[in-house]
Amino acid sequence: MTTPITSPHGQRMAGYLPRYYETSRIIRSVLQTEGEEFDLVRETLADTLNQCFVRTSTWGLDVWEDELGLPPAPDQPVGERRDKIVSRLRGVGTATIRVVRDVAESYDYGDVEVMEDAPAYTVVVRFIDTLGAPPNIHDLKAAVRAVLPAHLQVEYAYKYLLVNQLHDTMTIDTLQTRKLTDFAPIVPV
Repeated sequence: MTTPITSPHGQRMAGYLPRYYETSRIIRSVLQTEGEEFDLVRETLADTLNQCFVRTSTWGLDVWEDELGLPPAPDQPVGERRDKIVSRLRGVGTATIRVVRDVAESYDYGDVEVMEDAPAYTVVVRFIDTLGAPPNIHDLKAAVRAVLPAHLQVEYAYKYLLVNQLHDTMTIDTLQTRKLTDFAPIVPV
């Protein structure tokens, strides 16, 4: 019985050898072992390359945070850490409406509308696609605050499901699958 070559690199190397080596247990064993090493090197290189890009980085997030002056947050979910890094990268430069929108959208993954009320020195960030507050709203607020000049006030407008929107379109079963935070908060009269 011949030793199987399961390594992709080992199989490719076997294709370069003369056919009479196909039955050699020693050659097949060497190809399998060296192929596994090449597979590991290739995987390690790909993982290292992934660390150069924020959206694919995992263990390199510490380096990104350190480079951008963000406090390290190893206990925070990877997605939220990436959002903070992307937001910091987008938030460089003059605080325009576009910069504020780019920073907010880097957290929300949805459409955000930013409106400026110049006479009132206020900027309103309105979430268009997201129901309720985004899960990492505190980080988003800190990032937007870091981009805007201190004299401007920031207000946030959230989108909620209202009861009068539901009675004709949703069944009880559908309503039970929704998160409670998707609905407008009850305001006492």
